[in-house]
Amino acid sequence: MLTRRALLKSTVAAAAVSALPIRSWASPTTGATVLEQFSYDKIKLLPGPLHEQFTYHHRLLLSLDNDKLLKPFRERTGLAAPGEDMGGWYSNSPFFDPHGSFDGFVPGHSFGQYLSALSRASVITSDPATRAKVQALVTGISPTLTSRFYDNYTLPAYTFDKTCCGLQEAYAIAGIASAGPALDTALAAALPHLPEKALSRPEQRVRPHTNEAQTWDETYTLPENLFLAYKRTNKPAYRDAAIRFLEDDLYFNPLSEDINVLPGEHAYSHVNAFSSAMQAYLVLGSEKHLRAAKNAFRMLEAQSFATGGWGPGETLLRPNTDELAHSLFTQAASFETPCGAYGHFKITRYLLRVTGDPHYGDSMERVLYNTVAGAKPMLADGSAFYYSDFTQTGHKTYARDKWPCCSGTLPQIAADYGISTYLSGTPQTKAGPSSRNGLTVILYIPSQVTFDHAGSPITLTQETTYPATPTTSLRLELAKEAEFPITIRIPAWSGPATRVLINGKPADSEVQPGTFHTLHRTWKSGDRIELAFEMPLRTETLTASMTRTDLPAPHSSAPLTTTPAAPILQKETTSQVRLAALMRGPVVFMATGAWPTEVAETDLTSAKVASSGESLVVQPDTPSATTFKPYTLIGDETYRTYQPLKSS
Repeated sequence: MLTRRALLKSTVAAAAVSALPIRSWASPTTGATVLEQFSYDKIKLLPGPLHEQFTYHHRLLLSLDNDKLLKPFRERTGLAAPGEDMGGWYSNSPFFDPHGSFDGFVPGHSFGQYLSALSRASVITSDPATRAKVQALVTGISPTLTSRFYDNYTLPAYTFDKTCCGLQEAYAIAGIASAGPALDTALAAALPHLPEKALSRPEQRVRPHTNEAQTWDETYTLPENLFLAYKRTNKPAYRDAAIRFLEDDLYFNPLSEDINVLPGEHAYSHVNAFSSAMQAYLVLGSEKHLRAAKNAFRMLEAQSFATGGWGPGETLLRPNTDELAHSLFTQAASFETPCGAYGHFKITRYLLRVTGDPHYGDSMERVLYNTVAGAKPMLADGSAFYYSDFTQTGHKTYARDKWPCCSGTLPQIAADYGISTYLSGTPQTKAGPSSRNGLTVILYIPSQVTFDHAGSPITLTQETTYPATPTTSLRLELAKEAEFPITIRIPAWSGPATRVLINGKPADSEVQPGTFHTLHRTWKSGDRIELAFEMPLRTETLTASMTRTDLPAPHSSAPLTTTPAAPILQKETTSQVRLAALMRGPVVFMATGAWPTEVAETDLTSAKVASSGESLVVQPDTPSATTFKPYTLIGDETYRTYQPLKSS
């Protein structure tokens, strides 16, 4: 339990937070949405790969020793700190060197993410042991939430942002009452160590600093969680702090005017900031920030791989150039997978809720199956999967350092698969206007959602092995018949033979790819909706300027045990080389085993689909065939995401 001294500190800190000045804002209204997010307890994942990923990471976090998790906080605030050291980025080691060892880089940085993931899991699973752990961690960290923790701390905003997320979710999601005053204390402790406004990295570099790493802080990501804290506590101090750290001058103002200021910026953190713009719209009604988020996401997609990933080398690129294609030969750190996917899911979920545009669901789905669903699992020793490698000799590896950057985002996004699969309400479609009633299906995942209609509970159960097989089935259970709409996403890649059936009979309305399809009728228990998608093979291409002699040799090797060095282009560029990703539905199929230097595009689009639907076989004009697999089925073997095409 909290000590009397800790409770007194919490009371004083809460008073300090309440006394912060409130900055005025022009708009008195909040932003409108057409769809709403379900609470975590309304959706359950059913057995399947995504359920396994969630369950594994839930159990891993549950097994971590509380004293180890709390150790750096206790050490930095002068309290007794029993337990082993976690090591890596998480430890309080004095040996951090921005050009060498990253041990002790940001002590305790991911604690808030673990607390967040556990809070979500506590209501998803209704597990008393998980809620008890959340309570114990809140109790344990509360006495350490003092300004002293941030003395000489490398990235105060970076870590406070995660702590703020974890504490407010422990309070609002897991229902831990003591997390409320702890959150107030955490804000009061961090504010003296934060600048007067959000600072870009160039702005930080010209300010006094004792080491280069201090210029990497991410104050511009703070508003999202601060706005959420305001909504969850109704305390204006959080709203005021959120407005203070909106990076309008250099970021959101130009983005709102459709000026692309993304190139050269750190990828994950600046995409994560899109969600701050969305919260500024949702809380403040700021149309400027909504425009900024929509424009920025469009700019992001213009520099994304076929996998949906972005930011090779953690850097956003110039659109309409061959920089993305060149990275396939020079940069194995193609995409910060758990972090980038987590940020991508958040912004697409926000934009779906506000716009009702199914394109954002397509984008979310692409990132899911080609990046994070294939991530190697985090290990108890702090080994964490960090980058997806889309080079010509790709390989899955763990990060060099233990407990690296945002190592809690994989458990967080796994807990979010459910709330990303269904949204409450229905958007406007040809079948009718948007409605607060009904249900919208975004992803095709084995799952179950329960919601109320006219005071009566309704359960929809989805059974599928999608995308390995191009079908899914949605079964309704109702206490009594009810009239309401159900809207389903028809992906833009769907072929013309895509069908929607109700109780085995074709639905009356026409199915159009790239739209939401609404079924409005009186439903009764046992009704079944079936979707059969036509998944034609297709390619998505990139073009790079280079000589063909720069291309890697044909590949045929055993599984690698170390990360291969990406080939570096050294010759003068002389011609355009086209590279193609082979796709079926939302999935990129990657070459494994033996492959030729170049293939004909017609060989790719005429590939044979294995009976399971989980692999493809391409028989090019060479003696041997090449097997293509989705990212989720690739283990330690070498793979190639994009195939250099033969000249036409």
